[in-house]
Amino acid sequence: MGPSYRQFCPVAKAMELFDERWTLLIVRELVLGSEHFNELRRGLPRISPTLLSKRLHQLTVAGIVERTENGSDVRYVLTSAGRGLEPVVEALGAWGSQWTGRLGDHDLDPKLLMWDMHRCVDHTMAPETRTVIQFTFLSSARGSRRWWIVIAPDDVDVCDEDPGFEVTVRVSADLRALTEIWRGELEWPKALRSGAVVIDGPVEIRRSLPTWFVPRSFGSPPVVEPVVSGG
Repeated sequence: MGPSYRQFCPVAKAMELFDERWTLLIVRELVLGSEHFNELRRGLPRISPTLLSKRLHQLTVAGIVERTENGSDVRYVLTSAGRGLEPVVEALGAWGSQWTGRLGDHDLDPKLLMWDMHRCVDHTMAPETRTVIQFTFLSSARGSRRWWIVIAPDDVDVCDEDPGFEVTVRVSADLRALTEIWRGELEWPKALRSGAVVIDGPVEIRRSLPTWFVPRSFGSPPVVEPVVSGG
């Protein structure tokens, strides 16, 4: 924990733990379903492994996180106290969506976007057979320009190298536009009409693809109504 504020106020006592860099973002990742160390790293790629280990230890000592081991399988899960932070994270996200303004170019990251999208697939809306989506980002200074999300009936994977499966549908997108869709700031139909996002594939797939992804939204939920792109 950080240094004491020496105040009896419960806000001050809570901030002795949560005002340290990365701590609340680690809680965010746990709220969103990450349990393994490498999953947390993928959601927080700029934190060092050493610092992530330190923060997880602090959260465990504080009773926010429970570390479980089953052989080589090590998981980090929120305790009851940790789950009590879920509305706090959601409230901060909603506030940030409303008041922090437009994203800077340095905030745009295809790796983080693809990671977040891949863990928010609604299997009840996606095709029942293996489906491969190829994403090409037209303007990406950070990370790979081409990504693949592979949706199987009981699993979803994200790849920055060709997984070797036949592509079902291709999405070409401006990185900012797709990020704004994901944040609930831009509607799919508007992005498609402007050409900022182009979906290329069978008509039925083009119409339904936006409904396959249902993010854990902070603030206003994205519009995911069926749409048609192209002819």
